[in-house]
Amino acid sequence: MRYLHTMVRISDLEQSLRFYRDLLGLKELRRREDDKGRYTLIFLAPAGQEDTPIELTYNWDPEEYSGGRNFGHLAYEVDDIYAFCKMLMDAGVTINRPPRDGRMAFVRSPDNISIEILQKGAALAPAEPWSSMPNTGKW
Repeated sequence: MRYLHTMVRISDLEQSLRFYRDLLGLKELRRREDDKGRYTLIFLAPAGQEDTPIELTYNWDPEEYSGGRNFGHLAYEVDDIYAFCKMLMDAGVTINRPPRDGRMAFVRSPDNISIEILQKGAALAPAEPWSSMPNTGKW
């Protein structure tokens, strides 16, 4: 058995690509549109980790998705959690669980999927504004 991918249903293709591709920095590996099935599949992964993609599934007919928290979360490791969270905040993303410990943060995708951001290697020393920043919403 070998892990293939994680699938997440999305409701807004452009908003989701902005989040996963442009802000998280995942690169698009492939895309498939199915006219008969009326959906688009987009596979993205971190550079150098193309064997662990996320599959964004966009159904062309509007559908409301709920229960993103029931999914659990996706997790990505970054070189500098503080710089990464600042970049996300500057782009308008809410940091639901700030990296107060210099090691872990949580944000949500446009479709309410929980995303865990982890510091690569050892935790960074506690620093402001993160140390005193409260949680926001659910993570």
